[in-house]
Amino acid sequence: MAKSMNEQRLQTRKRIRGRVSGTADKPRLTVYKSLQRIYVQAIDDAQGVTLATASTLEKDLRSKVKSGSNIEAAKIVGQQIAARLKEKGITTVVFDRNGYVYHGRVKALADSAREAGLTF
Repeated sequence: MAKSMNEQRLQTRKRIRGRVSGTADKPRLTVYKSLQRIYVQAIDDAQGVTLATASTLEKDLRSKVKSGSNIEAAKIVGQQIAARLKEKGITTVVFDRNGYVYHGRVKALADSAREAGLTF
C-alpha cells in the first residue's frame, strides 16, 4: 500500500532529525507549515528549550499580510525570526525543513532569514 504524502514527510523528518541538532550557540531553526499558516522556531536541543518563535498568527504580522499561507507571509516570518534571534546575539543556525521540500514557502522563509542576517 502506498504511503500518503504526510507519512512520507514524517519519514523524511525522522531521517533529517537523526542528523540535525541544535545547541545554544547554533540552534535548530525548524519550519512547520499548514494550509493556512506558517510557523518557525529556534530550538536548543541540548537543553530542550525554544529560544524564539514567529508565525503568521501574531497580530502585527496578520495586519501586514492578506493571507498567512503565501510566499509573502513566509518572507515576513523569516525576517521576524531573524530579528528576534539577532536580539539574543544568535547569528548562526541549523536549518530543519521538517521533511518539507525546500521549495515555495519554505525556501522563501529561509532566503528572507538569510537576507536579514542569519547564517546557515
